[in-house]
Parts: sequence; C-alpha cells; structure tokens
Amino acid sequence: MIAKISSATLQGIEAIPIQIEVHAKNSEKPNITIVGLPDTAVKESAQRVNSALTNSEIPFSQGTNTINLAPADIRKEGPLFDLPIALAMALAKQEQSFKENCLIVGELALDGSVRRVKGILAMIAMAKKEGYESAIIPASNLNEASLISELPLYGIQHLLEGWNHINGTQKIKIQKENDQTKSKSNQVSLDFSDVKGQLQAKRALEIAIAGRHDILLIGPPGTGKSMLAKRLPSIMPNMSKKEMIETSNIHSIAGLLDSESLITQAPFRSPHHTISYAGLVGGHYLKPGEITLAHNGILFLDELPEFKRSVLESLRQPLEEETITLSRASGSIRFPARFLMVAAMNPCPCGNHTNPKKQCTCSPKQIDNYRRKISGPLLDRIDIHIEVPLIEYETLSEKEKGETSLDIQKRIISSQKIQDDRFSSFPHLKTNADMSPNELQEYCKINKSGEKYLRQAMEELHLSARAHNQIFKVARTISDLEKSQEIQDNHLLEAIGYRLLDRS
Repeated sequence: MIAKISSATLQGIEAIPIQIEVHAKNSEKPNITIVGLPDTAVKESAQRVNSALTNSEIPFSQGTNTINLAPADIRKEGPLFDLPIALAMALAKQEQSFKENCLIVGELALDGSVRRVKGILAMIAMAKKEGYESAIIPASNLNEASLISELPLYGIQHLLEGWNHINGTQKIKIQKENDQTKSKSNQVSLDFSDVKGQLQAKRALEIAIAGRHDILLIGPPGTGKSMLAKRLPSIMPNMSKKEMIETSNIHSIAGLLDSESLITQAPFRSPHHTISYAGLVGGHYLKPGEITLAHNGILFLDELPEFKRSVLESLRQPLEEETITLSRASGSIRFPARFLMVAAMNPCPCGNHTNPKKQCTCSPKQIDNYRRKISGPLLDRIDIHIEVPLIEYETLSEKEKGETSLDIQKRIISSQKIQDDRFSSFPHLKTNADMSPNELQEYCKINKSGEKYLRQAMEELHLSARAHNQIFKVARTISDLEKSQEIQDNHLLEAIGYRLLDRS
C-alpha cells in the first residue's frame, strides 16, 4: 500500500508543494528509508517519527518503509516533514488513503507532541494559491497562519489529534479566521526629543525617511550618530497590510517572528561590522541575510569603514535594484531588499579629524586610506552625506526637550501622501528615491537660477550623473516637506549641501 500526503518546503522566501509518498511492506528487519534529496534534519526524521508513533500508540508498519519526497530534484530541509511522514506511515499500515486536499506540516517531539515550524506564512500563502482546501499545522503556528484568511486551519498539539482527524475518528475544530492574531503596539520608547541639538542631522534624517534616501552620518565619536539612527523607527510611516505580511513572512522563515504578533513596525537591523558576506546577503542553503531582513525597513551600518570590503560591495546591487540575487551550488534565488540604508562613520581612524577640542593623530594618507575603504561606486549610491558635529555644553544642559518623533512623523506622512498622489499611475514608484530619469524630467523641473547653481556644483565637485539625479530627488523631497509644488532655489541648494564627501 502506498499512502500520499501533501506538504511543503521552503525555497528562499517562498514555499513550494511537496508530495510525501510512503510504501510499507512486511520485512523481518525494520527499516525507514527517506529519499528525494533530504538534508540531515530530514533524514533524522526517521528516528523522531518512529518514536512519536510508538509513544502515541499509533500502529505503523514495523517492516520496510520507503518514504519519497517528490519532486526528487528539489532539496528538502528541516524537520517540518515529521508530521506528514508519520501520518502517511500510519495510513500505509491501515491501507487507507487521505482524500482531503489538505496541506500538512509540523515537527514532532519523541512523545508525539507537535512543535512549531518556520515559514508557515509562506506555506499557507502557497496553499491558497495552489487550491488546497485546508491545512493541518502546529497549534503554536496558528497565530501566524491565521493572518492568511479564507483557508480552514486545523491546529494540533499532538500527533494523535492529527491521526484521529485524517482517519475520521475525531475531527479537529477549524481555527476561526484571525481570532488569535495579535498585533504589536507601534509605541516606541526611543524618541527624537531625547536628542539634544543636532538640528541639521535631524533635518537630514527627516528628509531621508520622507523620500527614502540612503544617508551617511559622519562625525567624531560621541556626537550622537548611533543615538539618532536608533530613533529612526519612531518617525517611520505606518506599514501597509501588504508590507506587514511580506515582512512577517521573511522573519517567519528566518525564525524571528514572535508567535503572538504580526510585524506592524518597520524593521530596524543593525549588524555588527564583523558580519560575514553570507550573514549580510544570505547564508547557507539560500537563507535570507540582514539585507533581506531589513526589507521594508532600515539597515543601519555603524562604523561603515570597518566592514569588510567584500561585504560593503555586496550592497551595490540591492541599493540599485532593491533585490539581492544569490547563486549557490544548491540553486539560485532572488530575495527582496527594499530598505533604507543608514550608515555612520568617524571622519578618520582616530575619530578626531573634525573635533575642535582634540588633536587628530592621523596623517593625511591615513585619513585618505580610511575613507577609501568605502568604494567610490558605493559612496556614489548614498544620497545624503551629513556631518554630525560635537555638541556644546550649553546645548547639552538645556532642560527643554526638542521636537518629538510624532511631530516629525506627521510631516513625513504628509509628504509621502504627496508622493502617493504623484505616483498613483506608476505602480513601480513609491517614493522620490524610486524616480527614473524620465520621472525626474517630469517632476523635478527647476528655474534658470537653479540650473546655474546645479551647473556650478557639478563642475566644482566633479559630481557623477548619478549624484546629479540624486540631488534632484532629494530637492524634490525637501519641497514636498515644505508643501511646495515647485523646487525652489533653497531646496536645491540644501540638497547640494548634503554631498559632504564630494565637497571634501
């Protein structure tokens, strides 16, 4: 007797259907063989399934069980096949078939308990697309899975519940749509009002968020670069439902999603400068890296020149194309990578080159070599370079708090509403940073005096064509924040002023 059960596996951030086939036959020597390109975790499933079935007192063939995971040319990873394999083995013993078009996934403990699995959102989305009628999943995954409505979900805590359901002994109650789903509060403890001074840096960061312009903060140690960056989530506009599910799906696959909530706030990822290439772009077996985990949010790179050159160069494709393509021996996959890059660095190795109160101990060559750790092509892709200077004692000792994050966020949301209206007929455009040269000609017109300022900047700073376009995009965002339909001279001059490293 051959028993078949439908399951799924993850490939990148998407799920693909897998058919589990079990052929059981009598034999004097018990044996479980799993074929179909399984990894080590899948091969070890034989021992977990054997113990779970035995301890649950569910009859299964003690002879030879051949388990095929089809299609055989796709690599299967992880313990999510435990539950469907166990149920298929029990069906093969009873010479029964499971006729429901049902997706089944779950990891098993040795006593038959069902444990949560990664990537359930992607698997349920695939089940809806492929026309499955229901899904049997771990009860601990119900909060995630119920975000995808319209599909009946059966949450189980033990293997025996699943067996009673598929053989008709005792049907499981369908999980009600979204009745267990909770959302995290958008309240953020860190607020921009905590930061004393740094009005110019705050202004630049507001512009960066409003138009999604990548930004580099440059200043001596202790000036508040990291403090400013960590407060950026508090001024990010609210995520759409599509972005919430998309981001939650990525974090679910990485095993980072809280089982009690949906991600409702833009992610903030801050990898250490010792991170490897694989850790940033994607790891072993095509798993998402920090670039993808920052999708729809912020990627903060502190001490930018201290990152390995190969790691930094990997940012060029996602900054340009908003995707990252990984090619490995096990396959090739494209991950989404639409994020705002916020980077911070010292002006020199000792950090005191722009510090008026401390002597810089670096030679001009050391300073030059330090800055050259960031390649020209990468630096050219960063829209805004802003200096973060030391704060005077008088400013630090002020009792009055500055502008709150909520006040800044309101202006950003207002400016993005303007951008939404502007790009309503362009589905591929969302913010000013997304504009191509065609849209720049349409929406970024300047007067003759503005052309004079821009020509002078291009000639004196030797700016590239990309930098030329970035100045237009930033100026457009500044004018949106000022609720101006036209780009004024002061908007253009402010945008030019944000090319600090070009000036130096």
